[in-house]
Amino acid sequence: MGSTKKNYQQIQLGHGSGGLMTRELLDANIFKVFSNPFLDQKHDGAIIKIEGPMAISTDSFVVSPIFFKGGNIGELAVNGTVNDVAMCGAMPKYLTLSFIVEEGLPMEQFQAIISAIKKTADACKVQVVTGDTKVVERGKGDQIFINTTGVGAVHPKAQISSEAVKNGDKIIVNGFLAQHGMAIMSEREGLEFESTIVSDTTHLHFLVKDLLDKFGEKIHLFRDPTRGGLASVLSEIATDINKGIVLEEKAIPLEKQVAAACEILGLDPLYVANEGVMVVIVDAEIEEDVLTLMHKDPKGINAASIGTFTSEHPAKVVMRSNLGGKRIVSPLLGEQLPRIC
Repeated sequence: MGSTKKNYQQIQLGHGSGGLMTRELLDANIFKVFSNPFLDQKHDGAIIKIEGPMAISTDSFVVSPIFFKGGNIGELAVNGTVNDVAMCGAMPKYLTLSFIVEEGLPMEQFQAIISAIKKTADACKVQVVTGDTKVVERGKGDQIFINTTGVGAVHPKAQISSEAVKNGDKIIVNGFLAQHGMAIMSEREGLEFESTIVSDTTHLHFLVKDLLDKFGEKIHLFRDPTRGGLASVLSEIATDINKGIVLEEKAIPLEKQVAAACEILGLDPLYVANEGVMVVIVDAEIEEDVLTLMHKDPKGINAASIGTFTSEHPAKVVMRSNLGGKRIVSPLLGEQLPRIC
């Protein structure tokens, strides 16, 4: 039976059939682009080797729009999963990659997303080793959804655990808050406004490695404040370990345009999603040394120490305002910004 290969301009249902059209799509856009000894086997799985403890994390990405200022869903999928593995104190090495594509997605857009995934994976030094592609009928999806799973070896000096957090520990963030969420909102229908805000989507595992190399067990916890933002992540930690947190409003790094956009839309930046920010909880004695190291890295140049763990008000996060007052910072109760990642 001869090839039926065509120059398709859009994704067709047949591309998810498992037949010849599927193979042609994968050969041209997946196997060729991501070629490596694992993926070249063209098997449903991959056999990998990890020495010692490993971390694994899986995530699904449904962001809308799929192209936004500062990135697209493909770049976001790689960075997001790489960061989830890194927050375990591990160095990501392998990724799985699965697509659910809506019939009719322009092939040009699909290929642009693939290109972004490849570029980002190379920058992260991770390999795509296996995956899956499904196609659903028009109206049964929304352009494209991506699922990725990351695997990596735990850093030998990492002792990352909420149980390690103690009173007096310092809370450090590596950069400006709320940029990703506001970049998405700036492009949403009905919420557009003049803005040069771009998503902060990036990978943080190399900075995590530098921190663990130098400070080891004095780094007590990493978290990335994605959905629900900084407020929700800190509230979860405070509740889980039954310790209080005091935040200093004046210390929280916030870019002026982002602050203005949040004010216009009535959003609290503490609850807005981030994709290039991490929370680092450290022993108080290394606070300044951690900041010095982070400030030397482009991904930590705007790092700031924003709070402290305390025995006061257990399980609650309290903000000291710029005017000297205090307020409780509660976790996000509902969905503030749907389809944000």
